[in-house]
Amino acid sequence: MAEIRTIDIKKAVLSENTGLADALRGRLNESGTFLLDVMSSPGAGKTTLLLETIRRLREAGIGTAVIEGDIESTVDAEKMAAAGVKAVQLHTGGACHLDASMVEAALNELDLSAYDMVVVENVGNLVCPAEFDTGAHRRVMLLSVPEGHDKAFKYPLMFTVVDCLVVTKTDYLPGSDFDLETLRAEARRLNPTLTVFEVSARTGDGMDAWCAWVAAAVRGGE
Repeated sequence: MAEIRTIDIKKAVLSENTGLADALRGRLNESGTFLLDVMSSPGAGKTTLLLETIRRLREAGIGTAVIEGDIESTVDAEKMAAAGVKAVQLHTGGACHLDASMVEAALNELDLSAYDMVVVENVGNLVCPAEFDTGAHRRVMLLSVPEGHDKAFKYPLMFTVVDCLVVTKTDYLPGSDFDLETLRAEARRLNPTLTVFEVSARTGDGMDAWCAWVAAAVRGGE
């Protein structure tokens, strides 16, 4: 009987992606451009938070471009463009995440020397994006109050791979059953070095601390 050879496709794909992501980081380091990967479920407020963050960082002298990852549409890219932010739209054609090759294609459309930071607004999903290194220097997860505090129990991998958790839409906290202490405890059990911010882009609460963290990361490089 002929020998049967088993190939772990997922392992091979992830390994190839990691190699490309490392190469992208090297390229970004040479250009002096910081890459931030922002992930969340749909509706967590990524675009709203990013618009306000970019506005504040612009006042601090940090120039930013955005890579918009979506299955379809250019809605978020149009919002960025309307605010005077350079945006490159990526359509994944059904894929639930961005990977290093997709981000590389978008970066090739930018003059990296013109930007201090490029933000990847990843596809709205708490599962697949956690598995794929995009070449980012830092990875951030957003979790909105309306989603509930139990996501750390349901999607643990996402919490383990990010450097920062941003709890958004905190203006919804009054009258909700969202338990910040439970979320913090479980998130830090999964990721003891995790940085956590609580913000409302609508009211401005917590935005100073969050933007200071981003600015320090940009100016500090890796």
